Amino acid sequence: MKFATHLRNKLGRGAAVLTMMALPLIAHADDWAHKKNLNFDTTASGIEIKEEVTQLPLLVRLHSGNFTFSEARPDGSDLRFFAADGKTPLKYHIENFDVANELANVWVALPKLSANAKAGSIVVAWGNPKADPAGDARSTYDAAQIFVFHFGDAEGVRDATGNSNHARASTAKPAADGPIGPAANFDGSSRIDLPASASLKLSAAGGFTFSAWVKPAGNDNATLYAQRDGARTFSIGLAGGKLFAGIDAVKASASIALKPATWQHVAVVGGAGKVSFFVDGNEAGNAAFAFTDIGGEATLGEGLRGEMDEATLAGTSRTPAYIKALAGSQSADTPMLSFADDAGGGESTSYFAILLGAVTVDGWVIIGLLMVMAVISIYVMINKAMMLSVIGKANAAFLEAFKDKSVELLTPGHKETALLSDDDRLKRSTIYHLYLTGLREVTHRFDAQIRAGLPNSLSAAGLDAIRASLDATLVRENQRLNSGIVLLTIAISGGPFLGLLGTVVGVMITFAAIAAAGDVNVNAIAPGIAAALVATVAGLAVAIPALFGYNWLAIQIKNVSADTQVFADEFLTKLAEMHSA
Repeated sequence: MKFATHLRNKLGRGAAVLTMMALPLIAHADDWAHKKNLNFDTTASGIEIKEEVTQLPLLVRLHSGNFTFSEARPDGSDLRFFAADGKTPLKYHIENFDVANELANVWVALPKLSANAKAGSIVVAWGNPKADPAGDARSTYDAAQIFVFHFGDAEGVRDATGNSNHARASTAKPAADGPIGPAANFDGSSRIDLPASASLKLSAAGGFTFSAWVKPAGNDNATLYAQRDGARTFSIGLAGGKLFAGIDAVKASASIALKPATWQHVAVVGGAGKVSFFVDGNEAGNAAFAFTDIGGEATLGEGLRGEMDEATLAGTSRTPAYIKALAGSQSADTPMLSFADDAGGGESTSYFAILLGAVTVDGWVIIGLLMVMAVISIYVMINKAMMLSVIGKANAAFLEAFKDKSVELLTPGHKETALLSDDDRLKRSTIYHLYLTGLREVTHRFDAQIRAGLPNSLSAAGLDAIRASLDATLVRENQRLNSGIVLLTIAISGGPFLGLLGTVVGVMITFAAIAAAGDVNVNAIAPGIAAALVATVAGLAVAIPALFGYNWLAIQIKNVSADTQVFADEFLTKLAEMHSA
């Protein structure tokens, strides 16, 4: 920018404008934070192209499986395409860039596509905050291209080339689920009218190429494209489901019919005294055809019942290799194109990053709740494990003391009981708590007997009362041992179901987005489904450790409770032996 400012000051406004136009030419892929190689396969393992193709408008489909939308601007204005050297910028324009559904269709002017080779690639770059918008629809197509209709413009049916052959009127309805984003829907009476223009004229010397994606409702007769010049009419359409081209009453037809209710790429190429028909890039017949110069107004979709997308007309005879490359590159999930991480030393995207990048907002909400459950479960397991360890050691210390001095410790007021109360280790012992309860009950009874002038002794009813107090203390101690364990059971039973909820919602959103965008290829669906399953994985990741922890803690609590119960029986038995009346 300093360089451009300096030139502006020195050479004036006109020179500055030229300089700014030249700046993109000296940019290269290293100026962008993220980049990938888009490789071509024109062999039998991809889309077999037997002749070199030049000036191909290449469709690049971006989705969450090959592109991280969060790293680019919301409108994709920092997107760039470079030749294999990473320095030569390629002209392109964005047909649609949907950040919410993570889908985009971009057209790139590919200078050359090598025949029968796996060599060759272009660099896709994004992530440059200083980059200015550089999309240029007019320069994406060569000079022979007369019109290109994407059918996705909010202003109406607009020509993407520089010829401005925009529709004068259209009664076709928009359809959101075309093979390349939005399409046009025709009901048999609707049509698109194009005004006459100098660029719309076709010549016998140059020939013509008409191509489109078509989804006919049935094997009806329809006109895909027609041009009228006075009394003369040039038409391309369907007769009984078969492609035809005609000049007035003279018609030539393809050898096969189109499949009803199925999207197919069709092309009709005329020139040098013949016309050829192509379906999905493969030739479907040819015939002699005397084409003459023609101009005038034109229509699209007259009499068609069905849908049409990406309608194009060129004033030249495209080669069969060009048509096959055009159809093959535009097909969903085409084997002709493949993305590769790390374009010239750039970054690589891990599967884990792709999964996290494709998780939807609702998925993150579920995962967030599961993370809270996981933290609570871990806290409960650690806290309980530490508590049980301390209790186990304290119980062992008390039982050791009680074993050696049980008579003294069962005598109220004995100095050994006072010494035992000074041991801080025993404050966490469940058995010591039980002992204190029993000793307190005995002391109360002995004190009452002394005040009444009676000898100290325990009756059967007194022993039963002491047992009841011990049982109450035992219940409270078990409640204290089991406090918080319910949180683990919630994590065990609720975690997988909460994760499953996130997965189901994520799958629903993924299919809804695919249906709305009309991009039904595995690369668009797989990341969304895989990301939806992250919620289930998160639910299992919460439940499985909680299950193991719960079972281990349950055994430890059971052992402590059993030791406490055994001591209660021993305590009462020895009391009865020492102090029964």
